Amino acid sequence: MRSVAALVYGWVILHCGVSFTPPLAKERPGDSCVKSLDDLERAPFGRGVAPAPTPASVPAPPPKKPVRDARVDVLRGLALLTIFIDHIPRNTPALFTLHNFGFSDAAEIFVLLAGYSSMVAYGGLFGRAGAWPTLARIGRRCLRIYLFQAGLLLATLVIVRAWMNLTGLTPRFGVAPLLQMGLLPGLLRGLALNALPNYLDILPLYILLLGLFPVIYFGMQRGIWGVLALSGTLWLAANVDSTLNLPNAAAVDEGWYFNPFAWQFLFVIGAALAIAVRAGDGLLPWRNWAAALAGAYLAFGLLQGGSWAEWGLPDLRPLAIGAPDKSHVAPLRLLHILALTYLIFSAPAVRRVSGWRGLRLIDACGRHSLEIFAAGCLAALIGRILYRTFDPAWPLQIAVNLAGLTVMLGSARLLDARANPGRITRSGR
Repeated sequence: MRSVAALVYGWVILHCGVSFTPPLAKERPGDSCVKSLDDLERAPFGRGVAPAPTPASVPAPPPKKPVRDARVDVLRGLALLTIFIDHIPRNTPALFTLHNFGFSDAAEIFVLLAGYSSMVAYGGLFGRAGAWPTLARIGRRCLRIYLFQAGLLLATLVIVRAWMNLTGLTPRFGVAPLLQMGLLPGLLRGLALNALPNYLDILPLYILLLGLFPVIYFGMQRGIWGVLALSGTLWLAANVDSTLNLPNAAAVDEGWYFNPFAWQFLFVIGAALAIAVRAGDGLLPWRNWAAALAGAYLAFGLLQGGSWAEWGLPDLRPLAIGAPDKSHVAPLRLLHILALTYLIFSAPAVRRVSGWRGLRLIDACGRHSLEIFAAGCLAALIGRILYRTFDPAWPLQIAVNLAGLTVMLGSARLLDARANPGRITRSGR
């Protein structure tokens, strides 16, 4: 069912003038498009036309490490900060995050950019280092993510159990189902990814999708549209049949909240987006009609998905329909994130703004996404405990949000300084 992929992705890629060159197709000297997926690790984004081929008599320099796209890191950093804010119920700043202004939220951004980053990080590595070293590197990354998931789960269970003993209160959701199983049985089932509690369920999805990336990559070597069509068909099936899911003993419906059969489509779209952006020298082609359609849909998303009641404003929703399902990435949510993605990756101004000095800490959050996500999870856990124990009055809300954001931004700064010695000094920060 190629129409599934075409309807939700083709209108921002194919009809905008980007054509995906087959991996073995010939290319005229000086063309800047991607000849193969291995070229993803060559030539920085947005640095002009690729240089002419090196003469045979001159040895070609070894491929350099891929240059990071500041837009991706800034967007991912903003998504991580937003996830922290959104993961604290009754948190006033959460009334002004992305999900209040449309159908999608930070989770869609996180997963789509995970696919994008995976293609940039590992796509060219298959050709440069070979299949087995690249598979080993992906495996080590999956293991590292799993260890973070295990550490977060253990820390959450211990902290919540200690809070219960001190206050006599019980959690209403989150790790409550795991604690009802017993501390050790709940921990073991959580470590087996058989019981995924609220707020700790996106890293398991990331592990699964990253583990499947080699299949996605080699499939795209044969044909990008075929992979998109297959992925879109699987997404459609998950939306039609809600029972198509993985088991989750911590959920009422016994399924993963982030249904992997649906969310994989965003990951695959992100991987294809990386190829399209590379083919366009760092930008998707700007088309006025496509931008107008995307802008019109985002405006509709604001009217239909705006939190009018929470804002104390008249309800401006034009349709009497419920919020689109997040667990299965319902079509309205999917179109919303695609419209937003097109405008972001086709506008040169966004690329320029992403390199602004004032966004360096947010950029650092995106570059150290795993560590910052973990810091945000623990900060949000403390915030939820404090809000449940005490009345979430303004002073407490200000303290919780400022402290959490400070921890996340401060951690990003320290990690960046350790990974890039002298960076802060040279930048004058």
